[in-house]
Amino acid sequence: MNKLIKYAAVGVTTFAFAGEAMAVEWNVSLWGKRRAFTEHVEKLAELVSEKTGGEFTLNISYGGLSKNRENLDGISIGAFEMAQFCAGYHRDKNPSITVLELPFLGVSSLEEERKISQALYAHPAAQADLARWNATLLMPSPLPQYNLVGVGDAPMTLADFDGLTVRATGGIGAAMSAVNAVPTSMTASEVRQALDGGVVKAVAFAPHAHMSFGTVESGQWWTTNLNPGTVNCPVVVNTDALADLSDAHRDALLGSVDEALDHYIANYNGATMDAWGPVLEEKGITSVTYSDTDLAAFRDAVAGPAAEAWIADNAARGLPAQELYDFVTGMVGQ
Repeated sequence: MNKLIKYAAVGVTTFAFAGEAMAVEWNVSLWGKRRAFTEHVEKLAELVSEKTGGEFTLNISYGGLSKNRENLDGISIGAFEMAQFCAGYHRDKNPSITVLELPFLGVSSLEEERKISQALYAHPAAQADLARWNATLLMPSPLPQYNLVGVGDAPMTLADFDGLTVRATGGIGAAMSAVNAVPTSMTASEVRQALDGGVVKAVAFAPHAHMSFGTVESGQWWTTNLNPGTVNCPVVVNTDALADLSDAHRDALLGSVDEALDHYIANYNGATMDAWGPVLEEKGITSVTYSDTDLAAFRDAVAGPAAEAWIADNAARGLPAQELYDFVTGMVGQ
């Protein structure tokens, strides 16, 4: 009878019968609930299990392993092997990839967001930045342009944003500040209570998050075309855990990324966006659409100064900031 042998390293547990291949289980830290934003991780888990005959499994936890703002810290100490986070949650910890959160970059689709994100994740400066946390960038979570759902009087012109309290992170927060709104940073799971309690009057989210985190339940209006930018939320793995995988398991993981992202984008462009319009109509949420003149003024007030400030701040950190900015903007529209 074979003897069961147990191994443990970097928080991961592996089991094997003597003389047989080891089974590996990785813990994955997400938050909220399963939704469009996590479908690539769910698909990745399915593919990895299939390709390894169940020898390599990803155990996905929604909030059971860490708070979302602490996922990168958990990765750094090997508390779990894979996690998702958003760059704007802790800009000082991952400054290189915050270039993707600058307002009005002009990215027009999930496919383009994916392409540019994956290219930046392969850039030596981004890899070195995340290596400080023992993290390897695995794949992005492409999101469309954000728009606002809010309560109270709708901002019908950009002047009406003056004094409006808005949940907005990253470059979107900078965009809100440029039109004299008052941006507040909070995690997605805190948003519904903040909106219902009057802490904020509007929330900047992608469509899936407006539905998943309940802003449409109390929202009265939404902006159809403000499109100030989006956030960048990578999935990362603990570098030591990745190195400890067998070649076959590592190939199964890395070789499944593109298929997982294909599934994610097809689901978002299909099921998620197909549901968005009917939800707005069902809830009676008023559409607010801005003129081309207003939008041009918004871009002029925000885009240039935000980029200049980002480059100056991050060059001072020792990052090749101008190079990263040129790298990203040079890919837009290509």
